Amino acid sequence: MGIWAERGEDFKALLKLKTEPIAFRRLEKAEGLDQIRNVVRIKRGFTFCQVPFLVRVLGQTIGITKEDPVGDRCTRLHGLRSATEKSMQREAAMLSTTWFASPQEALKQQQETPRIPAGEAIVVAPLTKEKFEPQVVLIYGNPAQIMMILCGMQKERYERFQFSFIGEGACADSLSQCYVSGKPALAIPCYGERAMGQVADDEIVIALPPGELERAVAGMKKLGKIGFRYPIAFIGGLADPAPALAQFYPDAGRK
Repeated sequence: MGIWAERGEDFKALLKLKTEPIAFRRLEKAEGLDQIRNVVRIKRGFTFCQVPFLVRVLGQTIGITKEDPVGDRCTRLHGLRSATEKSMQREAAMLSTTWFASPQEALKQQQETPRIPAGEAIVVAPLTKEKFEPQVVLIYGNPAQIMMILCGMQKERYERFQFSFIGEGACADSLSQCYVSGKPALAIPCYGERAMGQVADDEIVIALPPGELERAVAGMKKLGKIGFRYPIAFIGGLADPAPALAQFYPDAGRK
């Protein structure tokens, strides 16, 4: 088992994940897709919102180029086309009739949106299949599972994490933000991700640089040895928590 498959299995075991961790890579040349095993090319119209579902639930490896029938807006978020002032104004006009109050406010959203620099192709696959060296890893889970990932990272090395919500197109808050910043990026999936990508009501997503996977796993294993693990055992809202807390914090049981 290679390192990425091992890391993926670690996350699945520690967090009881319902779906696969996702590996993402941007390719400079579309020919790079030919070097990856069993790449599926989608022939029907689709949006990027649907791709994580195909990967994390169905286990497919998806390759995409700008020539494929993928939403134009998606290509300008995730590394297939560059955004221009004209394209942002066009998208702002569309979004001002739905999610935002005016073209000016929608344009501000477009200007603040993180975007992956354009290449010729992108590829997305289950992390555990070891198809390529990932540039970003996406993990979908409930808030408790994602919280344990972040706490695991803090157990190894503390930092205060800060995250954002761009609105519709929130895959930019996770995947694109992580790619351009090189830092963990947590996001609340947007309406499109839920309607078309089948993200469940209780799911959120975190995007991690590959170099942070070991930190998260190591920290979660240390927390597990203390007794802090997923699923989280309930003490209860009506109980005296002191006896339970005293297992972890000796002073908590003292009166």
